[in-house]
Amino acid sequence: MSTNGPVLVLVGPPGSGKSTIGKMAAERLGVGFRDFDDDMTAEHGKEAGELVVDFGRERFQELEYELLVRVLPKHDGVLALGGGTPTAPGVPELLNPYHVVFLDVDLEHLLKREGLVALHPWLLPNPRAHLRQMLTDRRPIYTEVADAIVPTNGRAPEDILEDVLAAMPVR
Repeated sequence: MSTNGPVLVLVGPPGSGKSTIGKMAAERLGVGFRDFDDDMTAEHGKEAGELVVDFGRERFQELEYELLVRVLPKHDGVLALGGGTPTAPGVPELLNPYHVVFLDVDLEHLLKREGLVALHPWLLPNPRAHLRQMLTDRRPIYTEVADAIVPTNGRAPEDILEDVLAAMPVR
């Protein structure tokens, strides 16, 4: 594990709890929390979904990679990546030195997450089909980059947090 950079990186689909668990983990560990989607918005002045529409998926992923190269060595707390960030070319290699936890959630539990579709309008008109395909496409990548997988289906955030912290290497 790297000594410079995040003590914990969380990956998973939108709605898996990366921000919620990330903030809780940062508080428990006494470190800062950073949401990479917020970094992308601050850097480019638009939400990730708008950037994908403006630039296209390929250019958006290049922008994610370029920003992540700068963010990783500077942030020594907990980092929650965007749902698609680990799928960008080169990102899995960037994550190698860091402790990565995949917050795993199934389709039925994602569909129950309040506000998910409103936050991610690209899921329309058929959220179930879009989410199913996204999970199918991304799960192997999340699994590949992760040092640990923590299931979140139907679990309380406090219980998920305990599993995330238990999966961390001793510091």
